[in-house]
Amino acid sequence: MILKVDHIGVAVKDLSNSNKLFAALLGRDNYKIEEVTSESVTTSFFNVNDTKIELLAAISDQGPISKFIEKKGEGIHHIAFEVEDIYEAIEELKAEGFTFINEEPKQGADNKLICFVHPKTSNGVLVELCQTIK
Repeated sequence: MILKVDHIGVAVKDLSNSNKLFAALLGRDNYKIEEVTSESVTTSFFNVNDTKIELLAAISDQGPISKFIEKKGEGIHHIAFEVEDIYEAIEELKAEGFTFINEEPKQGADNKLICFVHPKTSNGVLVELCQTIK
């Protein structure tokens, strides 16, 4: 079911400043900036071997990242696991008692279908499942 950790999402207030900070920290530049209007964010991706760091900056005061930063401040927002078949993974996890924020996958950043496991059923960790669109 889970193939690997795909990325770690980090909520940030200022994408430009955070890109500079993470470029210095990781010793490499980001490889992509992408707006995801359905999530009201602009994302920036850094490759670190086989895992990515995704910076998430709000483009709307009403979006989930804006609300997260307002409530908890900047920091780790979610961990994303790559799955081979997102629909199958949803059904398997539902059978194990997990609940979802969105049970129907949607288009996310970096050419992925995504859905989120509700943190109330995963020890407070927001878990994203993602599948590369082929």
